[in-house]
Formats: sequence, structure tokens, C-alpha cells
Amino acid sequence: MSYAHFSTDCGDYHGLVRDFMGPRPPIVALCGSTRFRDEFAAVNRDLTLQGVIVVAPGVFAHSGDPMTDDDKTLLDDLHKRKIDLADEVFVVNPGGYVGESTRSEIAYAEERGKPVRYLVGSPS
Repeated sequence: MSYAHFSTDCGDYHGLVRDFMGPRPPIVALCGSTRFRDEFAAVNRDLTLQGVIVVAPGVFAHSGDPMTDDDKTLLDDLHKRKIDLADEVFVVNPGGYVGESTRSEIAYAEERGKPVRYLVGSPS
């Protein structure tokens, strides 16, 4: 945990991931437009097969998943928490596309010192 806490707060679970078959695998948060559902799935699969823990969007509104304005607010905040958990951010940006929401997530990651990689080059 990255905040001060008593060991009794997490008891049996403290260090569980860290002790799982050796050192903790890297954690990567996927960011990008949710219109790229198939590309997210491919990157998630590829990174997972490399031994990476992947955290990614679970709702793809631009690919047809229904979502309210309240849902979007909740999911935007949740995604920032995923970035907080991650060691680095991987931007899924086929064709180099990076929209406003993704730019915001990139800025959030960079402000916290997270390295950012891109599927297709970095935006200028």
C-alpha cells in the first residue's frame, strides 16, 4: 500500500502479490480511446504473455457499451486510480490517434512520474 496504514489493515494479504513466484511483475495501465476495443484486447494479451500485470478499461463506451454521464465521471476517476497503481502507462493509439481524454490521462501519469509508452509513436 502506498499510504500509511497498520499491518492489521491488510493482515493476510500484505505482500501477497510481491511474494507471488518471485519479484512482483511490472504493472502497466492501458490508456486510449475506447473505440479501439480490439486493439486494447491485443495489447492486453501481448503484455500478459510477457508476464506483465495489465490494468485496462473495462467499459468501452465508444465501442457501444452503454454509459451515463455519471458512469463516465466514475470511470474517469477509476482510471486515474489504475494509473496510480501502475508502474507505467501504455497508450493504445492506432494510427497515432490520441483524443482529449487520453491526453488528460497522459498528463496525469507524467505529473506522477510514470513512464508513458505508445503503440504508435508519441503525439507531437
